Amino acid sequence: MDKPILSILDYGIILFVLLITLYFGLRYAKNQNSTEDYFSAKGRVPSWAIGMSLLATLISSVTFLGYPAEGFSNNWILLVQGLMVPIVLLGTVWFIVPLYRKVIGLSTYEYFEKRFGSFARYYSSIAFVLRQFSGMGTVLYLLAIALQSMTGINTYVIILIVGSIIVVVNLLGGIEAVIWLDVFQGFMLFASGIICLLVIIFSIEGGFSELWDVASKNGRTGFGPYDVDFKRLTFVVMAINGAFYAIQKYGTDQTVIQRYLTAKSDKSAIRASLLGILLTVPVWSLFMLIGTALFVYYTQRPLPENVGANSVFPYFIMTELPMGVVGFILAAMISAAICSLSADLNSLAAVGIEDYYKKAKPNLSDKKYLLASRWVVGVAGIISILIGFIYVELGSESILGVIFTLYAIFSGGIVGVFLLGILSSRANNQGVNIAIVVCILFTAYAFLTSTEITFASKTFKILDLGQFNFTHNKLMLGVYSHLIVIIVGYIASLFYPKAELDPNLTFKGWRNSINKNK
Repeated sequence: MDKPILSILDYGIILFVLLITLYFGLRYAKNQNSTEDYFSAKGRVPSWAIGMSLLATLISSVTFLGYPAEGFSNNWILLVQGLMVPIVLLGTVWFIVPLYRKVIGLSTYEYFEKRFGSFARYYSSIAFVLRQFSGMGTVLYLLAIALQSMTGINTYVIILIVGSIIVVVNLLGGIEAVIWLDVFQGFMLFASGIICLLVIIFSIEGGFSELWDVASKNGRTGFGPYDVDFKRLTFVVMAINGAFYAIQKYGTDQTVIQRYLTAKSDKSAIRASLLGILLTVPVWSLFMLIGTALFVYYTQRPLPENVGANSVFPYFIMTELPMGVVGFILAAMISAAICSLSADLNSLAAVGIEDYYKKAKPNLSDKKYLLASRWVVGVAGIISILIGFIYVELGSESILGVIFTLYAIFSGGIVGVFLLGILSSRANNQGVNIAIVVCILFTAYAFLTSTEITFASKTFKILDLGQFNFTHNKLMLGVYSHLIVIIVGYIASLFYPKAELDPNLTFKGWRNSINKNK
């Protein structure tokens, strides 16, 4: 890279933002006197701030770097998953938010236990923990390789510093510090993305019209291919996957649902959810368009051969933007990672305490649970840092594709359990437990027979069953796992007596209670 050294001004801006990050942890430290304060802030947070926090929770260095890399290399097909989020949730968030605020204390997976027993709770919470750790490691890795290419600082040092800051913020300020830090980061994110896109467009000879013309002729626009083929990455595959992703993220994910609990009322939580949903899609689109614009920009001027898709945005930032602006963009990138990972870490700690520690050691004082929460934050932070180190060793070409694949694998039919729970009063513990076991077996089969590894210069599948290998796109793996749970769970439930249910646990019961109150 032509300019790997930052100016003193750039470093000063980055340091200033990191100090602000630590300030938020110190600012709200005095409020963390109970586990309720630490994980839900006792309803002290306004809805607009929660909405911005939801945005920042779902936006990280994966968005900042993964989407531009994808927009530079391909068309916008991976954006389809995000576009499905508002389509699905605008019709369901009105029920999902009050459901969780009414029937759970802190852990999302408490609902699964109330509806289907402890096995469903622990299965869903373990799947969440696996997703979180894999996702956090990816965010740290992607941030580290980007900053290393721009500053020359060792990737392991970057991961260690950023990971340590995240742990300190969570240890001190809890969820309240995380949310207000998210608000600060949200504004930086919008500003940095808009600045970069405008600079690129005005630097392209011919402006936006030339951008669109060149991008279209080179297959960098649109969401195709549009044929119905589950073996390839198509619009249909991404749309179906996106619909389930939307329900899983906003209906079963502790990181998001914990935000519902911080609001003062159901209406406030719903407003926050809608704000977060409606802000997230434009940000994803903005950074995907940056990648498309970079493709056109570098068709008009040479790009060094050693600069790949994952490095093209960092390369542009370092070589084309003036000092000061570079520092601001990098600070926004770091802040995006810190905010996303802080939310992940806090939610991991909440699940660790509610689903495991309190079960193992009930009836302790709240002060002891608060102390244990901080220990969980520290341990989870260290594990995430170590996973980031492992990712650096392994490397990855298409980081966005890896993220989506891991999410599909670790989704494990959770949406199927959730949909059975709220839509079918006939589904019961025994039927769902059978469905979960079948889902685990299917996921193992599909992953092992579709994954190739290289050993001694030879590439082969982990498990080769010939014509019986799983040949569909891996993103469909998550979809099939949900459908298996729904179908098997419902049919298996018919062989067991219908259980007595709390009406608040199903959509029908919730709707009846609403009608009675009218």
